[in-house]
Amino acid sequence: MEVHSEVLMVAVVRGKTCFLLFPSQQIFWQRITTMNFHRAATLCRGQSSKLLAAASRPSLANNAATSSSSRLFSAAPAAAPAATTLPPSIPRVGAATAFPNEYPGQNYIFNWCLNADGVTPLQKCAFRITKPLDLKVAGLALPKSSPLNVNAKSDRSKVPEAGMTEALSFDTFDEVTQRTKDALSLSEGLYCPEGHAPNTKFGVRVITNSGKEDTLVSDLMAYLERMPKRDPTSQSVTCYVLGGPSCEEFAGYAIEEVEEQTEDGSREAISVATVVITGKKPSLKRVVAGIELSVEGLEADAVERAEKKAEEEKGE
Repeated sequence: MEVHSEVLMVAVVRGKTCFLLFPSQQIFWQRITTMNFHRAATLCRGQSSKLLAAASRPSLANNAATSSSSRLFSAAPAAAPAATTLPPSIPRVGAATAFPNEYPGQNYIFNWCLNADGVTPLQKCAFRITKPLDLKVAGLALPKSSPLNVNAKSDRSKVPEAGMTEALSFDTFDEVTQRTKDALSLSEGLYCPEGHAPNTKFGVRVITNSGKEDTLVSDLMAYLERMPKRDPTSQSVTCYVLGGPSCEEFAGYAIEEVEEQTEDGSREAISVATVVITGKKPSLKRVVAGIELSVEGLEADAVERAEKKAEEEKGE
């Protein structure tokens, strides 16, 4: 096709109308897609090709919107001046939906959620694990059996509740918890199994640095019941599990009451639990014992709160 004037090629690329202005030459029609966009530009044989804003040729923009395929239009040489970028008067179409520099182990939304739990993954390596595929992405082995039943009765007595016995005061628990969070923040990698505590709807998140060294993360993923994956939020039970040659042996949990905002904007009291397990090689049974004791405490608080509310309503 011989073209004696400048040719304006209109294409719909990723849902946006783009314009390529080619100097007069012999050019063959070619459909522009996301895959061959750069190839089409090379047909100019090194000559100038620049993006024009849709607003600079509204008549052509209207025609282009009626077709999903590319078209060729003859245009007068005195076309509007070319611009390398969209002018400020034309807003972006759509909004960015992904953060830059994200990759497996680096997810900004999940990192902010961990930050709310008191742990900041400074090494930019934190994996949220809710299903077997997440284990593969994190480079961990799959569990030998799933679901995994764990009998932790023998370890329940080794995980005291803070403030309930002389063995563990609130001050000691808070001090160890903060040290554990700081150490986890500096860890090379964080692995965070999430799920429901078995036979309950209490969400559990475990934050640990025990990754490829043992099967703790894989076993915890198999032990917890899978829950619908949504954007990460704080869970009812948060476990901080720190392992390493220099780690002191410690185990304990605490239950506290916090306020949560409801859908109607009001605030209601709920209970949340924190479990801290540290040692050279934290055991699965010790972590499960902390989860079980925490869930029992949360259930007891929920029953007590419901009974108190019923009495208040009855009195009114």
